[in-house]
Amino acid sequence: MNAYLNGQFLPLSEAKISPLDRGFLFGDGGYEVIPVYSRHPFRIDEHLRRMQATLDGLRIVNPHSNDEWRAIILRLIEAAGFADQAVYIQVTRGADIRRDHAFPQGVTPTVFLFTAPLVGPTRTQREAGIAAITATDIRWDRCDLKSVSMVGNVLTRQLAVDAGCAEAIMLRDGFLTEGSSTNVFCVRNGIILCPPKDNRILPGITYDVVLELAARHGAPFAVRPVAEAEVRAADELWITSSTKEVLAITTLDGKPVGQGAQAGKPGPVTRQMHAWYAAFRDEVMRVAAV
Repeated sequence: MNAYLNGQFLPLSEAKISPLDRGFLFGDGGYEVIPVYSRHPFRIDEHLRRMQATLDGLRIVNPHSNDEWRAIILRLIEAAGFADQAVYIQVTRGADIRRDHAFPQGVTPTVFLFTAPLVGPTRTQREAGIAAITATDIRWDRCDLKSVSMVGNVLTRQLAVDAGCAEAIMLRDGFLTEGSSTNVFCVRNGIILCPPKDNRILPGITYDVVLELAARHGAPFAVRPVAEAEVRAADELWITSSTKEVLAITTLDGKPVGQGAQAGKPGPVTRQMHAWYAAFRDEVMRVAAV
């Protein structure tokens, strides 16, 4: 597996950082994950814009221009032995000569990337949906920054694993925020509902695509606070992320999602959105390949 670290392309097993790197000591950095289909990165410009917003929020100077980022990313992609990939990018504030909470002066950011095979949902998960639990959102108040300080997400995801579920849906003060590593949508009476992009959720790239597709195809949707009661009474639930795309939740806290014959199955709006998403993704990749 190939990697890039501070100007060098090298095997991942040879990539080393200082134990005084602030990403290691404080989680002081940001990251991105870019899906790659047939060696073409999907929505790379949007991912780079989100990374810039994260670095701005963390007050870390972006060490590369967008053109430089693209060159690094594309070289990693081409060197990989697999066509569909997930490119991980991490930028920390860098390695100081001591441990101090305050920003160090004159420190160069650490830049680390690697690429791995893209692992999406299984066929069974696509056809049957996944089980999820709800959990209290215990994270900080800047969830819009894609920070490597992710212990809240890690603890919440482990709650799902302990319960034999694929995801944990987080609730704060009686309202939906997001999943431990996903955005969350629900459908009520044919209307797609999702929380607004504020400091409580990560501004997902796939989240944006879903809303663009809903608008393009005339599917009714509303971006507004979504109450816990609406989540629990939803006709359909789904999660989105760069690797999961659009994936149905069919069981929540041990109870089937939906009513009647449709209960516990991926709903029609979810299936349609995934079909739109797949068609959009494939068209974008066809254009990129030309």
